[in-house]
Amino acid sequence: MTRAWLLPLLLALGGSAVAAGLILSGSPGPAAAFLLVFVLLAGVNSPLVFPRSIGALEAQRRSAADGRPVVYWRPGCPYCMRLRARLGRAARRAYWVDIWRDPARAAAVRAVNDGNETVPTVVVAGRPHTNPDPRWAREHLFPSM
Repeated sequence: MTRAWLLPLLLALGGSAVAAGLILSGSPGPAAAFLLVFVLLAGVNSPLVFPRSIGALEAQRRSAADGRPVVYWRPGCPYCMRLRARLGRAARRAYWVDIWRDPARAAAVRAVNDGNETVPTVVVAGRPHTNPDPRWAREHLFPSM
């Protein structure tokens, strides 16, 4: 759990430290702008921008019942953020599994990606798609969009 928040925490603390230095040097305007940028970066890299993660077994069970895709992701991954942003509100119709919270699922992602934890890995009907193009994902996963 703490691993998912490490990058956002470092961004927020680093931005705060630099902003404090700018304020002490007499530049409050740039300090505020700098702090705002780093707080936004921390927010975007946090688990908060993704739908609530569930366990891999629960995601597989639900996917088998209703046919929705399962997306394996990890916080701070720019490709996961890109997919999430491009899917928009439809992202909530997929089941999201944070591989940092589920070590067994991280091993399964490595198994289908030649030993790498390449995310996002989208599983549709039992077939994995590694780092799919967001356009493809929108067209094939949610054709009614």
